[in-house]
Amino acid sequence: MHEYSIVQALLNQCEEIAEQNEAEKITKVVTKIGVMSGVEPHLLQIAFDTFKEGTKCDGAEFVMNIQKLKLHCNACGAEFEIDEFRYQCRVCESLDVKVIDGEEMYLMSLEME
Repeated sequence: MHEYSIVQALLNQCEEIAEQNEAEKITKVVTKIGVMSGVEPHLLQIAFDTFKEGTKCDGAEFVMNIQKLKLHCNACGAEFEIDEFRYQCRVCESLDVKVIDGEEMYLMSLEME
């Protein structure tokens, strides 16, 4: 389950940011998770709840914003989001598309005290 290692890295990043900002506590962690990132949100939540104890994130709210797959069609120039995992243009049905968003996980913001 790689969600545990992802959460460990996330918590380390949160700790570093809190120290840089001289914060005592983190009250909210907001992430963006692409549907094609390979991260299971349910398992990530469990891992976060398990490993946050004893860190500055202890008691923090964990918000996961799920990002749909966003594509750009190189053939017709259309940009669109899709729910299904189909790398094909909705407009012209070309397979010549480029992924713009939806394959990564990002720490978007922290609320600290």
